[in-house]
Amino acid sequence: MSGPPKTPLLAVDGFLRDGAGRLLLIQRKNPPFQGAWAFPGGFVDVGEDPVDACVRELKEETGLDVEVLRLAGFYGRPGRDPRFHTASAVYFCRVLSGEALGGDDAAQARWFAPEELADAPLAFDHREIIDELLSHVRGGS
Repeated sequence: MSGPPKTPLLAVDGFLRDGAGRLLLIQRKNPPFQGAWAFPGGFVDVGEDPVDACVRELKEETGLDVEVLRLAGFYGRPGRDPRFHTASAVYFCRVLSGEALGGDDAAQARWFAPEELADAPLAFDHREIIDELLSHVRGGS
């Protein structure tokens, strides 16, 4: 064998809702999908636990301290990121403290009511993920 296998890059995203059922998204500051809305999140560093990476990325991008509750889903379809093959663990999280503000590579952070998402430009495959996860939340699963 001539080195480690080539595998997708691992990313994490946070699925956060407030008491009114709104979903927190960040507006991307950089390409790809600059200006579009996405889950707060990012890449897992080598040697980092994905749950810890999720907490770190959400703090960097939103200013919020969060608790990861559980895995919401795992997504890795080739082509979902135009730069390279990525696989993302999306976690249900809850806010412990802080006020949502854009930071790091997020131009801003904003809470969206589900009905506001219909016209919002969303990055990557996040529209499909949101639709899937909201249907599970509504269905109680």
